[in-house]
Amino acid sequence: MDPTVSIIIIAVLAIIVVSVFLSFFPIMLWISALASGVRISIITLVAMRLRRVVPSRIVNPLIKATKAGLGLTINQLESHFLAGGNVDRVVNALIAAQRANIELVFERAAAIDLAGRDVLQAVQMSVNPRVIETPIVAAVAKDGIEVKVKARVTVRANIERLVGGAGEETIIARVGEGIVTTVGSSNSHKDVLENPDLISRTVLGKGLDAGTAFEILSIDIADVDVGKNIGAHLQTEQAEADKRIAQAKAEERRAMAVAQEQEMKARVVEMRARVVESESAVPLAMADALRTGKIGVLDYMNLKNLEADTQMRNSIGKTDVAPTDEDER
Repeated sequence: MDPTVSIIIIAVLAIIVVSVFLSFFPIMLWISALASGVRISIITLVAMRLRRVVPSRIVNPLIKATKAGLGLTINQLESHFLAGGNVDRVVNALIAAQRANIELVFERAAAIDLAGRDVLQAVQMSVNPRVIETPIVAAVAKDGIEVKVKARVTVRANIERLVGGAGEETIIARVGEGIVTTVGSSNSHKDVLENPDLISRTVLGKGLDAGTAFEILSIDIADVDVGKNIGAHLQTEQAEADKRIAQAKAEERRAMAVAQEQEMKARVVEMRARVVESESAVPLAMADALRTGKIGVLDYMNLKNLEADTQMRNSIGKTDVAPTDEDER
């Protein structure tokens, strides 16, 4: 075989062997740790590889912690990494807390990180408070006028209550509830417009940050606007409802009156039928009286003459109309 080809093959094999060796024996990382004052054996780094732990994600944060004087151990960082935590973020948070003179131990920082919260952001928020702006909250004063309020809440993270404490949504909901209560207890919307700081003082005095992961520093009213006249609107709707009820009752009474009228007409027709029936019995009674001799023919003729005379008088009475001016002319 050609010596040049043999040299190339040997070089490639050597590179592969060195790469495999360095993947299990991170010499450069071990040298960096020793240069930084972190005492760690090469066997420990190899053991991390066997435990499927990336050594750089443990050693580099340990170097930062050692330089900052935190006094962390490699077992603490590795256990947090195996639990699924972010080691680098926890170490950065511990360094930031130490610089800001905030009491924060590794166990609490790791618990906050494993709880799903950004522990570094929490430390930064403890140093630099955050402003939360609430949405527009609509409330109604006692005079029925709607007032729309927007507030800005300045909060600071409470490290002691980050684990298990409520979040920003709870703060916003409690502030909105306090605004509605304060405006609703005001006698007039003018009182709210004249003294918007009344809302701030009342809401801030309710201790809204209890049980949350934040500490409320201040509540400032950003905007106050006058909305609709809710009282007048409700009265108008009530009057309209009363009107519809009255119309329905009137329609019911009208329908009952119409039904009663039709009933009376039916009764009149019935009574007329009875009268006609009674009148039809008169000729029969007259004929029976003539047969039995209770009345004579002369009496019957006198009765007929009386009826004819009555009909004549009625006809004369109907035609006896007072003359008009035109007839006199």
